[in-house]
Amino acid sequence: MSYSVGQTAGFAGVTVRTLHHYDKAGLLTPSDRSAAGYRLYSDADLARLQQILFYRELGFSLEETGAVLAGPQDDVLDRLRSRHRLLNEQIAGLQRLVKIAERAMEVRRTGVELTPEERFEVFGEVAPDLSYATDAHLKWGHSAGHQESIARAAAHTKEDWRQLMAEAAAWRERLLAAFDAGAAPDSDSVMELAEEHRLHIGRWFTPCPPEMHCRIADDYVADARAFALVVPASEQRPGLDRFLRAAVHANAGRGA
Repeated sequence: MSYSVGQTAGFAGVTVRTLHHYDKAGLLTPSDRSAAGYRLYSDADLARLQQILFYRELGFSLEETGAVLAGPQDDVLDRLRSRHRLLNEQIAGLQRLVKIAERAMEVRRTGVELTPEERFEVFGEVAPDLSYATDAHLKWGHSAGHQESIARAAAHTKEDWRQLMAEAAAWRERLLAAFDAGAAPDSDSVMELAEEHRLHIGRWFTPCPPEMHCRIADDYVADARAFALVVPASEQRPGLDRFLRAAVHANAGRGA
């Protein structure tokens, strides 16, 4: 059976111009011509076209493809092995670039310039979530407070992060103890914990007036990724996020 150049192009998902180019390059010459001189492709031509497109997908040039199709089977296997090695090298290179890009995005969104090893050592389970950091940047990136927070985070040394996280861990231990003991979120002791958290943010990141602290606490309830920056998943209890929010709002109300 014979197929016109338009039909063949449609079958293969290429343009008619591409088929003309393959013909001119001697890579795929149609087996027949119509009475009017138009190209006609046979089933064998279509099979050859499939091979050409396969090698094109692997990155072979037209010259290389022609040599592969004309050469012995052993030569084809050697060329495929060589291309396989090259593709694996390219994949490894792209994976390195992906990691570099991810690292750059994380630094840009969180301000944390520690190496992955240092981040794990310092943060443990409480690690910045890049997806949340990106969303937060989109949500608050225009605000002076967010910009200052990122700038100050970028200036922190490894020892700064150690001290910051040690303070946070000690505060979290007391928050969990109050929650487990059934303390009321508007009790003096729990509101003091909320105030301590507010001052911690101001000391290490950006001034945090009560209304801003309330917005941050609201986000803890609205987005689990945000709360995980304060209490890692392994230490969370049902209702703890709402408990902290209530304490923050109660504390803000004390100064009203």
